Amino acid sequence: MRRNWSGRPRGGWQQSDLPSADDAAAWFSGRLPDGWFTGEPTVTVDREELLVVGTLPALDGDYADDAARAAAESGRIARHREDTREERIEIARQAEHRYGRKVAWGARQGDTEELFTTLSVPVMTRLRQPERLVLDTLVDAGVARSRSEALAWAVRLVGEHADTWLTELREAMTTVDDLRSKGPEL
Repeated sequence: MRRNWSGRPRGGWQQSDLPSADDAAAWFSGRLPDGWFTGEPTVTVDREELLVVGTLPALDGDYADDAARAAAESGRIARHREDTREERIEIARQAEHRYGRKVAWGARQGDTEELFTTLSVPVMTRLRQPERLVLDTLVDAGVARSRSEALAWAVRLVGEHADTWLTELREAMTTVDDLRSKGPEL
């Protein structure tokens, strides 16, 4: 397989060529500086991106209302983002080399969660007229500005309502992958 200067295959990684990211949560846990987050960060992996989200220490003090608390939490997250920028860039560079995926960051504090520079990946799909009509209805109703935004909205809605089923499906796929790895080499 021919590789370019970055060590990646020409044309980018194919799904079967991607390095395993099974140990990504442990790697980030060991690599992140102490004190950045309270507890272990959540690391979410897909084919294109590693998303690392950690919880910041709780705020002290009283706030006039929920809006004031949310503003303070957002401000603290922004400060964390600025204070850790250089180290996050270096850690991301190392992780991108190791796992062949981009790294995005986020932080949460209280009820506030913010993600920093996450990927927005185009996905090609072919839809028949009944599916296009659903998207067009969402656009016409003002729920979405475009078919693309309507499709993203629909995917988020399905994800929220099918979370348990999707979790079971992912666990089943992991079991299948484990069984495949124990089988004979072709």
